[in-house]
Amino acid sequence: MASITLDHIAHAYPGAPGAAPHYALKPINHVWQNGRAYALLGPSGCGKTTLLNIISGLVIPSEGRLLFDTADVTRLPTEKRNIAQVFQFPVIYDTMTVAENLAFPLKNRGMEKGAIKRRVDEIAELLDLKPVLGRRARGLTADAKQKISLGRGLVRSDVSAVLFDEPLTVIDPALKWELRSKLKSVHQALDLLMIYVTHDQVEALTFADEVVVMKDGAVLQIGTPAELFERPAHSFVGYFIGSPGMNFLPATVAGHEANVAGTVFDLGARYATPANAGKIEIGFRPDYATLHETGGIPVRVLKVEDLGRRRLARISVGGQEAIATLAHEADLSPGDTAGLIIEPGHLHLFVDDLRVEGERA
Repeated sequence: MASITLDHIAHAYPGAPGAAPHYALKPINHVWQNGRAYALLGPSGCGKTTLLNIISGLVIPSEGRLLFDTADVTRLPTEKRNIAQVFQFPVIYDTMTVAENLAFPLKNRGMEKGAIKRRVDEIAELLDLKPVLGRRARGLTADAKQKISLGRGLVRSDVSAVLFDEPLTVIDPALKWELRSKLKSVHQALDLLMIYVTHDQVEALTFADEVVVMKDGAVLQIGTPAELFERPAHSFVGYFIGSPGMNFLPATVAGHEANVAGTVFDLGARYATPANAGKIEIGFRPDYATLHETGGIPVRVLKVEDLGRRRLARISVGGQEAIATLAHEADLSPGDTAGLIIEPGHLHLFVDDLRVEGERA
């Protein structure tokens, strides 16, 4: 088991002659602590798999160092890193039994038979595989095969970290929640460093202690699920996290007020925007923006959607569209004028996509 240090890690591919290199992963500095679970989250092509492959040894970074504890493993081959990897498609031997699959890595290391059986039984118990230990892997379900693939990595006691590359993609949606819960319980039981790559925010937020949000090869924010939701450092984080994502409205700012095409919002703090600022926006989540029949900021209702547990409305604010939550007692229809109330502390200001702090009285 180890902590992992990313020391100015970056990776670029050569461009055309005379052109600047293309960075698949822009420089990142961070330490991932032993015993914690991390998720790399972002859209396709954001660099998350490149970063995972650097950690695993499949890619050697063009810049920086990778440390496992204090050991520099930047150029060490994969087999020397003592990591376990679980891929999108299970890596198992269909003709072997479940027990033989789990035992295979230990047999390759020359472990004594009795010790192998004890370790296989321990991991099988942890992953709920004991009832099928004697069955061949070929006939098992996709989620059971993925558990075997995970077990093949966990069965080794010298594992430094467990790396997951979108392991639930091929799993039936009805079984995803169960397997996510199992991964979480395994992490808590074994106290291992786990790194999980996904484009699915639900998987990332339910699995990880901290989430690394990435876009265009850059790390935009690293934080707990609550930090990402409540205080996104970048407008993309606000938009990407949450369903629906954060609303963003272009505005001008003077002191503690934001003006959206004539509609005034009280920011709850005083802001001094830089003279050279480009894009200025206010941001607020639909979860903290409530529509009432009267009071609040006047808006026009464009559309109402009843989701069962709550109702959402698409609204027009100063000619800009946003989404808000209808109050339980509100009887509003498209075309109505309503009052928008945003909970104190949940209206944010973004300058050139970065959230800025104001001075509160």
